Amino acid sequence: MGYVSTIGSIDRVLAGLDSAEGIDDLQALSERIRDEYGITNVVYHWVNSNGDQYGCGTYSEAWVLRYLERKYVRIDPVILGCYQRFHPVEWKRLDWSSRAARGFLADAIEHGVGNQGYSIPIRGPNGQFALFTCNDSCDDATWADFIERNRRDMILLAHDFNRKALDLEPDRTPDRAVTLSPREVDALTLLAVGYSRAQVASTLSISEHTLRVYIESARHKLGAVNTTHAVARALQRGAIVV
Repeated sequence: MGYVSTIGSIDRVLAGLDSAEGIDDLQALSERIRDEYGITNVVYHWVNSNGDQYGCGTYSEAWVLRYLERKYVRIDPVILGCYQRFHPVEWKRLDWSSRAARGFLADAIEHGVGNQGYSIPIRGPNGQFALFTCNDSCDDATWADFIERNRRDMILLAHDFNRKALDLEPDRTPDRAVTLSPREVDALTLLAVGYSRAQVASTLSISEHTLRVYIESARHKLGAVNTTHAVARALQRGAIVV
């Protein structure tokens, strides 16, 4: 990985997202994020409320076609892992133990996909699911340093990228505005960054019973079916930022 200065990168990309007028602009922005952060690939993939799929990013056309032809979605540990998780996922922490998964990774690397990856699952309104991935070829220590320095940027870009994609979705009904209390924001934010309920309660100096009250209140306001859904909706609507 050839590091580039990321000072101002986030501001430049967010400005580009604000001014995007079509899906083609999102493709150009995925390339810009790749270049601004000096990594090999940036990819965004979504499934909208009608079940239609859309993707943009910097993987080669040859790899995209091969992925589709071989139906790799059925064995891809990144896809499988992100469907089972809410928080950002380091590729090295996924299950690559099966022969099929190892073969898939070797094929991906041969087609220009880096050996390191960081994927952010996003769950939007009406069952929408999206995945934002940054990817590179480097050693573990170099990648860990990159993620440590740029994790917040990647999470913010993922959710803002998804917000813009939803804005561009035809016939979409805008989300109802939701106002959370300061304590509800604190609770959902800590849950979003990976704290357990016990850790959240300790950090906020409240009982777990009181924490449940805040979470249930936020869940009701957001129209969420459970806590994970509440955190996802709060992130997607900008009610919390991690």
